[in-house]
Amino acid sequence: MKKILIIDRDGTLIHEPEIDWQVDSYEKFEFIPGVIRNLGRIAEEMDYLLVIVTNQDGLGTSSYPEETFWPVHNKMLTIFSNEGIVFEDIMIDRSFEHQNLPTRKPGIGMLSKYLRNGYDLENSFVIGDRLTDVQLAKNLGSKAIFFNTKELLSEDLAKVTPLQTISWKDIYLFLKKVNRFGKVIRKTNETNISVKLNIDGQGLSEINTGIGFFDHMLEQISRHGGFDLFLQAKGDLHIDEHHTIEDTGLALGEAFKSAIGKKTGIQRYGFSLPMDDANAKVLIDFGGRPFFKWKFKSADRKPGGIPVGLFEHFFRSFCDASACNLHITAKGNDAHHTIEAVYKAFARTLRMAVERDSNSDVLPSTKGVL
Repeated sequence: MKKILIIDRDGTLIHEPEIDWQVDSYEKFEFIPGVIRNLGRIAEEMDYLLVIVTNQDGLGTSSYPEETFWPVHNKMLTIFSNEGIVFEDIMIDRSFEHQNLPTRKPGIGMLSKYLRNGYDLENSFVIGDRLTDVQLAKNLGSKAIFFNTKELLSEDLAKVTPLQTISWKDIYLFLKKVNRFGKVIRKTNETNISVKLNIDGQGLSEINTGIGFFDHMLEQISRHGGFDLFLQAKGDLHIDEHHTIEDTGLALGEAFKSAIGKKTGIQRYGFSLPMDDANAKVLIDFGGRPFFKWKFKSADRKPGGIPVGLFEHFFRSFCDASACNLHITAKGNDAHHTIEAVYKAFARTLRMAVERDSNSDVLPSTKGVL
């Protein structure tokens, strides 16, 4: 699901003149210091859609003619675009405050498209310099970055505002350290799966697929990878486990792909470990191309009553959905130990690959794309 930065214009991207609060000439047009450099880094390194939402009181009336607004506005957009900063949407409310229209901030009328499935509002931010911007974030179920250090926030608005600053560098550094989340809902005629993933978590989990041994294996991914994983799956278990296990792999792979985003600064690359009589080696590369290899040896072919082939199917599905190279080799006498070793090694491999390199902001590839 896509995350959004909903950004106010006047006072946040460009200065707002206190004479008449209208940026209606080039003489009044001035960028907020640091916005181009730091918003450019956000656009390049992070996986947010950028949206401008602005109140422009009376735009198109005699008090604010359109012919004085658009030349400056379009010049601003051209300068941003030349620096790689492109906005998904630009939403302008033209009403006056006394009209109290639902399209005017903090109303959410203009943002109805983002209330539908496909957008992760819970992990999105509204950035703005007025209390109405913070209230907008609260109304959307998002968080706020208050670009204002002079005004105090009420207790309820402070709860949704993890950062209050007048520095775009602070905003960049804050967003860079924000936990990476993946949220996926997958519904088919055979399964209904919900995944919430925090790859910078503490190893917390709540998992229910209706298949006890499979739940236990998924818990290994959470605990040994340090990921917070909340996964609920309802499948056609009256037939067999196949669709539930396969679609869980697809949903989890999609969640990881979403969480790591543009992959800048990640380590990218494997792990092996023993477990009693068994050992497992898992190699991974989040390189953007799915390729899967599986070699599993054990006398028992149904650990936990589940055919080994379904575990192979789970990892292949994860590989396809996350667009990674995934090589798994394991052998042991006890199939329970052997498959558990695979899941633990897989968890540690994921942890290594998605770890952020504190000394690097670059994409780990000479190709310039992953």
